[in-house]
Amino acid sequence: MVENRRWLNWLTHFVLIIGVLIVAFPIYIAFVASTHELDALLQSPMPIWPGDSLIKNYAQALGTGARAVGAPVWLMMFNSLVMAVGISVGKIAISMLAAFAIVYFRFPFRMAFFWMIFITLMLPVEVRILPTYKVVADLNMLNSYPGLIIPLIASATATFLFRQVFLAVPDELTEAARIDGAGPIRFFKDILLPLSRTNIAALFVIMFIYGWVQYLWPLLITTDEKFYTMLIGINRMIAVGEGQAEWQIIMATTMLAMLPPVLIVVFMQRLFVKGLVETEK
Repeated sequence: MVENRRWLNWLTHFVLIIGVLIVAFPIYIAFVASTHELDALLQSPMPIWPGDSLIKNYAQALGTGARAVGAPVWLMMFNSLVMAVGISVGKIAISMLAAFAIVYFRFPFRMAFFWMIFITLMLPVEVRILPTYKVVADLNMLNSYPGLIIPLIASATATFLFRQVFLAVPDELTEAARIDGAGPIRFFKDILLPLSRTNIAALFVIMFIYGWVQYLWPLLITTDEKFYTMLIGINRMIAVGEGQAEWQIIMATTMLAMLPPVLIVVFMQRLFVKGLVETEK
C-alpha cells in the first residue's frame, strides 16, 4: 500500500513547477521580446516585462515579415502547414496500407519485404539526401509542395506500429467479416480504420510535429520565397550579414511558429495519450 504523505505531494508539485518554469522561461522571454521595439531589445539589461508594441509587431510579421525575407509570415505558415499535414496524412495512409498487406495477405517474401521496410530506419533523409535530391530535381519537383512532401511520407516506424495493431485484432473478427461477405477494402474501411482511430491520432500528432520542424530538406529544395517554410524564413531573418536583424519581428514570428504544433497537441491530447497507452482492442 502506497502512503499518501503530504510533504511528498508538496515536494512533487514543487519539482514540477520548477521544471515548468525552466522550460517556459525562454518562451516567455521570446514573447516579451516580440512586444517591444528594437531599440529596447538592444539595451542592457533586456526588458523582462511585456511592452506596448505587441499588435504592431505581430501585424508587421503577418503582413510583410522582416526585410530579409520577401514572403510574409502567413504564407510561410501556410507552406509549413501544407507540408506538415501532407507528411502526416501520407505517412499514415502508406503505413496503414503497407501493414494491412503484410498482415492480411499471403504472398512470397512477405516478411522479407517487411524487414526491408524496417531496415530503412537506418537510412534517414540525411543519409540519402543526395540521391533523393537528384530524383526530385529530375522530376521537376523543386520549389513545389509535392517536392516538400513526397520524399518524406514513407515511415518504417508507423508501418511497424500499425502492423502490431493489426496483429492484435482477433482472428474471429476477421472470420466474421469474411462470412458476412466483406472484401478486403470493406474490412479495412469498416473495421480496421475505426479500431485504429486512437493510434492514427497519436501518430498524426507525432508526424505533424515532425513535418512542421523540418529544416534540412526544405532548405535544399526551396529557392523561391513563395515556398519558404517557417524555419527557413526565421533563419533568413537572422542571417542579414552586416545589417541589423529585426529581433522584435523574429521573436513574433517564432511565437507564431509555435502556435500550430501547440494547438494540435492541446486539442488532440486525449486521443494522443490514449493511442500511446491503449493495448486492448
